[in-house]
Amino acid sequence: MSVVFQPWPRRILIRSTNWLGDAVMTTPALLRLREKFPAAHIALLTPKKLADLWQPHPAIDEVISFAAKENIFAVAKKLRAGKFDLALVLPNSPRTGLEVFLAGIPQRIGYRRPWRNIFLTRTIPARAEAVKMHKRSAAEIQSIIAQKPEVRSQKSEIPKTAHQIFEYLNLVAALGANPEPLPPQLFVTAAEMEAAREKFGLNAISTPIFGLNPGAEYGPAKRWPVEKFIAAANEIQKHTNCAWILFGGKSDVATTTQIASSFIIPHSPVFNLAGKTTLRELMALLKLCRGLLTNDTGPAHVAAAMGTPVVIPFGSTSPELTAPGLPGDPRNHLLKSDAPCSPCFLRECPIDFRCMNDLNVERAVAAVLATLKQ
Repeated sequence: MSVVFQPWPRRILIRSTNWLGDAVMTTPALLRLREKFPAAHIALLTPKKLADLWQPHPAIDEVISFAAKENIFAVAKKLRAGKFDLALVLPNSPRTGLEVFLAGIPQRIGYRRPWRNIFLTRTIPARAEAVKMHKRSAAEIQSIIAQKPEVRSQKSEIPKTAHQIFEYLNLVAALGANPEPLPPQLFVTAAEMEAAREKFGLNAISTPIFGLNPGAEYGPAKRWPVEKFIAAANEIQKHTNCAWILFGGKSDVATTTQIASSFIIPHSPVFNLAGKTTLRELMALLKLCRGLLTNDTGPAHVAAAMGTPVVIPFGSTSPELTAPGLPGDPRNHLLKSDAPCSPCFLRECPIDFRCMNDLNVERAVAAVLATLKQ
């Protein structure tokens, strides 16, 4: 049942998520909200580190950012100045509900969760299709591994609508918006792409450009082994004579440096840009790539939302719940582990990392080469 607004909202605040991949997954809901309220002023409250993601974006009129150390009262003061009619709170934390409560926004809507319902004027119940990302204990993992194959095969399939983008679409549907999914979408300008080519010396490259992103902030359980990235990149380079852009944050520089020094074809065009790009430059460079071989991490979501196919080994996480792009998009290649304990949703593997070790290089190479035919 949709909310009936009196009066019709003219100024809407969206409290965005705090992580890059999650933020990208909200874009279908934001676009649907814009469809529903084409004349409304829609502002987005986001951590400062993600503010540039939304410049420009057709669903958003204004970006309000806050620093990591900024306290809740300072954030609420910023929001009060906006004189918003309605707040839609996408994260599930108590703090995000309290922010819009302290801002005095008259209509405040979000999911029903412990410790924050009192701060919202309407709480939305959990969806029947939602699947909780349960972190398995070491004992639970050992128990699953010990099961007979016929017992393991009885696991129920995760429905397509369990994906995280449907969580956000369900929230905007409570405001009367269309709940049908759209592909996540981000945008860069032609000028930004040309500037990135110029700045990072890509203008002379005439062969296909592929991206490689070997890091993952969440933890080592999400990272395909670096030696597999190296082997796959070398094999792909032999088949395509491609150029490689190595992506990552400052913490990934040692890994990307190791990969850059491991190409077996002399003078291969490799651009190690880990820790060297702004968020907007990252977006432009990902748009330039024919495909991205990557772990399940924020830049993978950015690439897919820019229209760049992604190839992702999945071990500790679930492609059914959080894969980049629109669920079922054939452009993206999601290499799912057959390990019975996958997904465990842990930061570190408590046993032998079989989920990622069993995902072989040949599958990744074939998937990346397939992007050239799309």
